[in-house]
Amino acid sequence: MAACVRKVAAGLLNRLKTTAPTVRTLSVSHTVTQKVPCSLWKLGRLNHVAIAVPNLEKAQSFYKSVLGAQVSETVPLPEHGVYTVFVELGNTKLELLHPLGEKSPITGFLQKNKAGGMHHICIEVDDIKAAVTELKEKKIRILSEEPKIGAHGKPVIFLHPKDCDGVLVELEQA
Repeated sequence: MAACVRKVAAGLLNRLKTTAPTVRTLSVSHTVTQKVPCSLWKLGRLNHVAIAVPNLEKAQSFYKSVLGAQVSETVPLPEHGVYTVFVELGNTKLELLHPLGEKSPITGFLQKNKAGGMHHICIEVDDIKAAVTELKEKKIRILSEEPKIGAHGKPVIFLHPKDCDGVLVELEQA
């Protein structure tokens, strides 16, 4: 019965999807019109860019003392296997990531990238459950079955980098 309801709902959802013209102004001062598929969810702003760092204290000091940025305290997130520090930038944030525990996903990243580097980008969405449903329909791999609570206390999911042009993408409920 539940499978039947999902199938009917998916069919209705597909019929609701249409394309709507979107106007974007480019920096070269002319307007371009694109057809962007309508969806039950929308992308929001860039929330943060995450950087894996081999030395968290050194990275904190660089952003605070050298660049003069506002830097948060270190917050352990054992369920994600990371320590996090946020660097406020005005229009977005940097998230400094350092391994926490033996199963940290950051450990493997730092083994391949000894000096650290960009780990992922995080984009806000207005409806994470609708986003998950639609992305699965579009055969985009999601790295967990269900959203988990992220560093901001909101549900997050990660999209497989092989489906996102080599970039690990985190979606966060706005």
